[in-house]
Amino acid sequence: MLNHFFHENNNTLSFTREQASQFAKEVAGDYNPLHNTDAKRFCVPGDLLFAVVLLKYGISQTMQFSFDAMITEKSIITLPQPSDTLVFSDDKKAYVTVNRSGDNNTDPACVESIIKQYVAFSGEAFPHILVPAMSAQKVMINPKRPMVMYQSMAVDFDRTDIQNPVLEPLAPIFSAEGKRGSLTLPFHWKDGDELVGKGEKIMLVSGIVDYDKPAMDELIEHYNQSMG
Repeated sequence: MLNHFFHENNNTLSFTREQASQFAKEVAGDYNPLHNTDAKRFCVPGDLLFAVVLLKYGISQTMQFSFDAMITEKSIITLPQPSDTLVFSDDKKAYVTVNRSGDNNTDPACVESIIKQYVAFSGEAFPHILVPAMSAQKVMINPKRPMVMYQSMAVDFDRTDIQNPVLEPLAPIFSAEGKRGSLTLPFHWKDGDELVGKGEKIMLVSGIVDYDKPAMDELIEHYNQSMG
């Protein structure tokens, strides 16, 4: 059901602006302006690459994703051969590196359920999680140039034969140093009521400024309006 969000041709992968933007809004609930079709600094959501990796290579017991460069509609990425280290790159640079180990599950129903739950959780970072976590430290993203980027993501399952995957968010952790900061979003995986795994997503925030409630309220209002 997710195959229409990317193009695959001769073992390469590419995305149109429309595909990436539609995935962000309709699947991930992510209205980051960087994913708008008319954005000057447009980039493909990292969660779309995460989805493609799971669709093509399955769920491994341990998976670590490093997002090394922004993917655009001009990127033509080679699909690597299955191995413990998957590097998604073109002839110029690596975009995403995945290190994986342990058992692997390629069951389509399980894979798709995990994708949809994770990206829905991941896409809600702003404003529901990021704003409260930053305001607690009396800082915020720059409303004139909000820059929130995906850095890494990791999952660690006790087993991969999961019948009913359920993602349970945990308390976020925000740390700042000067104008830069990082937001860690930890979570658990359950199979029904049984705890079967854990993970975390780490996002980088740049251009941090002092907290200004009216300015933050205006940014959130603009964000909400973009959701239609």
